[in-house]
Amino acid sequence: MGKEDLVIDNPLRALGLDKQAQENDQRMGLVMARAGLGKTAILVQIALDSMLRGNKVLHVSIGEGVDKIRSWYDDILALMANGKQIDDYQTAVDEVMQNRMIMTFKENSFSPATLEERLNDLVKQDIFKPACLIIDGFEFKNQEYATLEELKKFMYDHGMKMIWFSAVSHRNDDRVSDAGVPAPCHEVDELFDSILMISPESKGIDLKIMKCTSGAVDIGTSLRLDPSTMLVEKA
Repeated sequence: MGKEDLVIDNPLRALGLDKQAQENDQRMGLVMARAGLGKTAILVQIALDSMLRGNKVLHVSIGEGVDKIRSWYDDILALMANGKQIDDYQTAVDEVMQNRMIMTFKENSFSPATLEERLNDLVKQDIFKPACLIIDGFEFKNQEYATLEELKKFMYDHGMKMIWFSAVSHRNDDRVSDAGVPAPCHEVDELFDSILMISPESKGIDLKIMKCTSGAVDIGTSLRLDPSTMLVEKA
């Protein structure tokens, strides 16, 4: 048994990420939650799903250091592999992690132009060309619609399959879009193809699908998260 079994066994397949990856469409996704509720854990699971399929992933972290992001990947991959007899586990991990690069930015220093400059250096030197981009810690409340449009164009120009963002919602802000997407993303929700919301419930934590243009999963569907690991539980 090898790392391929992690692909087959990955509960995130319920989101239809494998279907989206096979299509020619390029998609932009969003994970929302209140502060401290596990947005990074979901983004890392999405990234690992892509990495396990052989795609290269660039994880952009705004406001967090490289070591902390590495720990997320190590911990979640170990949890995904728990109980599975994977031949030469460390070799499998090293092979998967070759598909990931972490790029950090200080808060208020991130911009599409800076990202473009840093990525172009990697691509031109044939060091790393990502198919999936994770942007964790993007400050939506200070960003204009045009900035997100620029990042979507960035995805198209670089031939990426997807970009996923995280955003913090606030309990005391009741602004929502017509589709029910809360602030601070209520005025930019039309730019996203997939929107997921982490929601604490009386019986646990749910991952609610608020938007999915691929049709892979019905809007309003909820996936249950294990509150101790933040992994998506199997149905």
